[in-house]
Amino acid sequence: MRQMVALFGAIALFAFPMGNSARAAEPPEKCPRMVAQDQPSTPSPRVWRAAFRPAADAKTVGAKTADAKTADAEPANAGRQVRLTFVGHSTFLIESPAGVTIATDYNDYVRPDIVPMIATMNRAHDTHYTDHPDPGIAYVLRGWGENGQPAQHDLTVEDVWIRNVPTNIRRGAGTDYEANSMFVFEVAGVCIAHLGHLHHVLTQDHIEALGRIDVVLAPVDGSYTLDIDGMRETLKAINAPLVIPMHYFSAWGLDRFLSRLGEEYAVVRQTSPTVMLARETLPTKPTVLVLPGR
Repeated sequence: MRQMVALFGAIALFAFPMGNSARAAEPPEKCPRMVAQDQPSTPSPRVWRAAFRPAADAKTVGAKTADAKTADAEPANAGRQVRLTFVGHSTFLIESPAGVTIATDYNDYVRPDIVPMIATMNRAHDTHYTDHPDPGIAYVLRGWGENGQPAQHDLTVEDVWIRNVPTNIRRGAGTDYEANSMFVFEVAGVCIAHLGHLHHVLTQDHIEALGRIDVVLAPVDGSYTLDIDGMRETLKAINAPLVIPMHYFSAWGLDRFLSRLGEEYAVVRQTSPTVMLARETLPTKPTVLVLPGR
């Protein structure tokens, strides 16, 4: 195991339903799969949505509250937390309690300061993938398959489980079906979905394939990816307690997204790019957590 280095520091397309064979197939095992034996396998929503634990500098926007614990209060499950850092654009560094490191949308322009053990990629633009990943990366998971087939990933490394859910992607004036992916990560019992360069509203098949999601990493630019109304619909369907925006290009663009969410979400802004997540410390009210990234 490599030593883990902590970091602190437009048009929407229709998504066509999957075929009958996909409907007839057994649905994928839902997150969480690797819950600790001393924890209930199906915890109640009240336990899972107690409060998330932002950094000390987090600020709640307006009159909305995130019901967060103070950052200096050590949670009882300190050993079962996942560290998530927004590197920038669509790249996050996910670090597990066992030291597994994952970089999402790994590319040649925006990278974490360490070589991750696992890299996931999308192929919409070259800011979401690379043809030359660092040779030190043990697992390179591309969100597209070969010969027109969708990618299929189901990988367990130490205390991390990763799988993908195929999505469609624009290709010029047309559409490549199931040619990109959303990735789902279970780390320390927390289920994190990276929506990738999403181009369409999700169908019920997609929602069922995702399963229960606790944290959504969502592209919110509203043009290159899904439009804002489509993203609102998607987030509502996924119904995760915590949303972290990515893939926006200005403060104006981010604020445009936030202003369209309405009163359903609390909004918390944080000056640190890193947040600690645990299954017991997720918000009681749907919350958008804004992390800075380059």
